[in-house]
Amino acid sequence: MESNPAFAYPNPDLSSLPMLGNMDNIGKLTRQQAVMWPQFSWQTIPGKESSRCYQMFAPDISRIGYTDTGRVYSIICPQQGIYSRAFGALNIEVTVTGNRGWVDEPSKTLAADMTVEGNIWFSPSAHENTLVKMLWALFADNGFPFPSSKKKAIKVNLLNADNPLLESLPVRSGVSNKFKIPDFARHDNEAYAVSNVAVRIGKIRKTGHAVVDDFNQLVMDAFNLGSGNLLTPGNILTWNVWSVAPALVDQCEWHDHAHRWRKSIDTGHGSPDGPGVPPKYYDGTPFHAAEAAVEAEIEKIVAFLKKHLLHL
Repeated sequence: MESNPAFAYPNPDLSSLPMLGNMDNIGKLTRQQAVMWPQFSWQTIPGKESSRCYQMFAPDISRIGYTDTGRVYSIICPQQGIYSRAFGALNIEVTVTGNRGWVDEPSKTLAADMTVEGNIWFSPSAHENTLVKMLWALFADNGFPFPSSKKKAIKVNLLNADNPLLESLPVRSGVSNKFKIPDFARHDNEAYAVSNVAVRIGKIRKTGHAVVDDFNQLVMDAFNLGSGNLLTPGNILTWNVWSVAPALVDQCEWHDHAHRWRKSIDTGHGSPDGPGVPPKYYDGTPFHAAEAAVEAEIEKIVAFLKKHLLHL
């Protein structure tokens, strides 16, 4: 924090630091803070604040790793599963590609920037879904990529919430001041520190295959119908990350942690450190996808099949 006046609060400017590959410097990590309470929030009807939902993803899903002098070198971000009535379980991961920043333990503050992308793919349990198996076979017969694994995931652009032209997302100390936070989404008495980050959801990346691009959009539409527009373009997804006290880094375990999360969610075993909490509104009322949304999902799938089935 003290190494450059521009890094300090109230407006940390980290632009003089290079954006480093997120897994390129694990050998330099000595300290970490684990996020035990990752509290997410978004508007289920974009533009309507009264529709805002709050959801805690699984505990110990994210971490920030740094050196003894406070230089940030790696950030692990979250994964989550969403259920689609038509497709079954879908996985989402906010994948960190680059990072820069600092952590200051005495003041319990940090400032970091990161570059990220969203990844969506079918979980193994969805591979047994009749519709998924049929479409996967059709895609394979025609040499088209199918989002059956993280490696082949649908890519979603995630943008700076305040300025979509900026590539990096700021992670800053304190809770977000953009909306009211209910008591059930706060952990003031149990957390060591808290920081926040927000992303503006962008469009999915095109593959160059019209059939694949239409299908990927179909999957995204199904995901958003089931999740309450979590990844609808233009919507803003915010999370307040409540961390536990700093700890030493086991570099091998750091490598394994991300791998363990991926394998856990990929094999349908759920969260290795315990489940998250279903989404609910400010007053505690649970969020449920409307039956009309489920019907719309089926209609979109039928329209896709009518449009493309004869061409596959």
